[in-house]
Amino acid sequence: MSGLLWNISRWALLTFLVTSMLELGLSLTLAEILAPLKNMRLLVVSLVANFVVVPLLAVAVAKTMRLEEPFAVGLLLLALAPGAPFIPKVVQIARGNLAFATGLMVLLIVGTAADLPLLLPRLIGGVEIDTWEVERSLFLLMLLPLFMGLAVHAKFHSLPAWLSSSMGFVANVSGLVVFVLIVVLNFKSVLSLFGTGAIFAGLVFVVLSVFVGRLFGGSDRAIRDALGLGTGLRNVGAALLVGAKNFNDPRVNVMVIVTALVGLFILVPVAGAWGRRAKATAPSSLESATSRPG
Repeated sequence: MSGLLWNISRWALLTFLVTSMLELGLSLTLAEILAPLKNMRLLVVSLVANFVVVPLLAVAVAKTMRLEEPFAVGLLLLALAPGAPFIPKVVQIARGNLAFATGLMVLLIVGTAADLPLLLPRLIGGVEIDTWEVERSLFLLMLLPLFMGLAVHAKFHSLPAWLSSSMGFVANVSGLVVFVLIVVLNFKSVLSLFGTGAIFAGLVFVVLSVFVGRLFGGSDRAIRDALGLGTGLRNVGAALLVGAKNFNDPRVNVMVIVTALVGLFILVPVAGAWGRRAKATAPSSLESATSRPG
């Protein structure tokens, strides 16, 4: 039974990645995605927050809480892998700047493909990363569908509304299936972490990462929320890919999964609260806040 559920979760994840990226490509233009990234200050602070500050936070949390080595490695692995595919969806819930969130996600995915193979072997001895495998997975499952959607949108400026909305519906359903199955399939692993301090460490790491993103996000509410959520959500797929190939201790990947779950459990409700606040304070600017650069 568990084998069937694992297969369903893998196909659901594949469906979520492809359809969510297609939806974004069909809904936005390349110019809209690139516009916020032309702000050099915002670009630099986004990179510093995700590739410098968050990994340092992971090291600090692991040392302060005296995590066992496999848990510390798992936390660092996740910290070195920004660019979660869930970023635009969660930012959309928060009514943040969706165009910036999408551009940020693409930027972080590209950075992760270079960051993990470069830094992890220097931080942890004995690690060998298949750079091509990481880059191929990220490109085929995320960047390619996004660019295909953008190309179709650019070619056919007036697309049927149902096309994008249907992609969004499939992405939402498949994303929910992935979330539920990850919880179910890893329930025993999560329980095994109680009493080790690993779950609390993951919680602290996520909260501090979001705080750093919001701190670096500036005064624009939509950008600040998007960068906070984008920094708090990490690329669990890339982290698991590297973890499974380089570490024999299963606790490394368990830590990756648990921290990612903690992040979703916290940030989805938080995004909903931020979205309700944004709607209450500026209902007339909803469209510009969610789909246009701030």
